[in-house]
Amino acid sequence: MNGEELREALRHEMEAVVPPPPLDTAAALGSARRARTRRRTGWACAGSAAVVLAVAGIAVVGTEGAGGMGPTAFGARPLPGPSGEGTAEPWPTGPDGRPQEDRTAKAGNRYDQGVKLLDDLVAVVPAGYVVPENPPNATVDDDPPRSTQAEFEEKVNGVEVWRYTSLATITKDERTGRVAVEVYTRGNKLPTEPCELTREFWKMEGQCQVVTVGNTEIGVVVYPTTDRRFEQWAAYRHPDGAVTFVAQSRSFGGPKSGLEELPFTVPQLAALAMDGRFHLQ
Repeated sequence: MNGEELREALRHEMEAVVPPPPLDTAAALGSARRARTRRRTGWACAGSAAVVLAVAGIAVVGTEGAGGMGPTAFGARPLPGPSGEGTAEPWPTGPDGRPQEDRTAKAGNRYDQGVKLLDDLVAVVPAGYVVPENPPNATVDDDPPRSTQAEFEEKVNGVEVWRYTSLATITKDERTGRVAVEVYTRGNKLPTEPCELTREFWKMEGQCQVVTVGNTEIGVVVYPTTDRRFEQWAAYRHPDGAVTFVAQSRSFGGPKSGLEELPFTVPQLAALAMDGRFHLQ
């Protein structure tokens, strides 16, 4: 085939092909816009998926790092319980068979033990001192001469730890002081070393000495440092783990009207910490 024949054959082939429609500018722009919209939507969906996966990843890390709390870490939060921690455990059961409203026992065996503790404290006050009775019309805001309270402290290894606190104002020759007894039942996490234990009373610091009663060493703070709510106090851990604190102060209500001397000597205060009447369950 020569050149002329080749050109003639190509011309016939071109004439046989259907020509494309003329370019529609509006249609072309619409198609381009739709393509761009699809691309943006695709990126947005991909970004949303990434965010969801990232949050899910954080949630998994958070729940696993929170001691295996599982879905509750970002769902229903456990309510505060008796010890203020994240637990739904109710307050101890009262004598009516229902949980207490708060830490303080207002009836039942715990309440009765607190009342008895106050009576026993009054009973050991030396002769010559008077413990005034509470006025009949005293209000809740008053600081009565006699007070006692039984409070749930915490639960340790399934054992309820209770704290009993009794205080009594004592007077002599128109001067006023105060004595106190505080008992923690067994299971408490208080320290064992005598002076370290003694300084746990109301977290007060002071000069401590170890006093031997029989074969037992008792820690006694003989002089406070900064906190002077009490001048002397002793502590004893009973064989079953219960702890008793006994405290005394010359002044209550103002140093000018305070007692001329403390009601107990240091050895007497140490012996009182071991007194069986102040050993509660």
